[in-house]
Amino acid sequence: MPTMALRLLTTVLYLSLISSATAEFQRILHLPKPNASLTLLAIGDWGRNGTFNQSQVAHQMGKIGEELNIDFVVSVGDNFYESGLTDVEDKSFEDSFTKIYTARSLQTQWYSVLGNHDYRGNAMAQLDPILRSIDSRWFCKRSFMVDAEIAHFFFLDTTPFVKKYWKNPKTNHYDWREVAPRKKYISNLLKDMESSLAESTATWKIVIGHHTIRSVSEHGETPELVELLLPMLINYGVDLYINGHDHCLQHISSTDSPLHFLTSGGGSKAWRGIFMPTTENLQFYYDGQGFVSLELTLAEANIKFYDVYGSVLHKWRITKEFYHYNMRR
Repeated sequence: MPTMALRLLTTVLYLSLISSATAEFQRILHLPKPNASLTLLAIGDWGRNGTFNQSQVAHQMGKIGEELNIDFVVSVGDNFYESGLTDVEDKSFEDSFTKIYTARSLQTQWYSVLGNHDYRGNAMAQLDPILRSIDSRWFCKRSFMVDAEIAHFFFLDTTPFVKKYWKNPKTNHYDWREVAPRKKYISNLLKDMESSLAESTATWKIVIGHHTIRSVSEHGETPELVELLLPMLINYGVDLYINGHDHCLQHISSTDSPLHFLTSGGGSKAWRGIFMPTTENLQFYYDGQGFVSLELTLAEANIKFYDVYGSVLHKWRITKEFYHYNMRR
């Protein structure tokens, strides 16, 4: 059996081993490579039937994915524009996903969260296992954890946090089925998030959500996440928070912790022309299309940002000093 097909089959088998130690965070096992390394791509704000350079970005993702031998792809939300899917038979699923990300390297598992545009349609459709029968790569839940041994990825449903989405429901439609009432849902979600983070012993802790925590672009900071989520990320030593929502690429480092904020919202429509500098440590900003790669080992993480031509715009490395210290002993 071809290597890619075998890896995808292995992942599908492990998806059947989902556990649910907490109410909201189901745990999914995804084994790293035999050498204990892990490589992935992160992309967001993409689903436009190939337009606004979505197809070009997908092409470059395929090339970089082949070079890096990626293990999976992370989608940070706003998977289908303008208003998610209408139902599980919506052709946008195939036209914006299956028929666009056709490269061999991208025929691996995709782990996805919902964005605010996804909630404007039938949010339940994207969560329906029927979509996996149409394209087995697709895995989308509101919140869950991918256990890749050396790294734990915590996928968080951030849209319900944002208060303005709950106002004027007659004119501002969002699919809040299985979410309302808001306060109870968020309270339970944060409890489960904290429990999962506290139990994690992985070398790398990476949290993924659609909305920004730190940003110098159009949407800026999300106050609800700054208040309710950010202290938890700092307290439990999270290394990376990866989001979309702003249609650009960003790297911001925290002023009071080792936490880094990555925006990978350049999957299709971009070039908003908005830059709002803050007091945060802005390492990189690009107001255009592209995506991010992560290469992880027990010793280090290498992160790169690519544009629509596949050129590396920004890269840096994080090392785990305690690992090097223990290896020298």
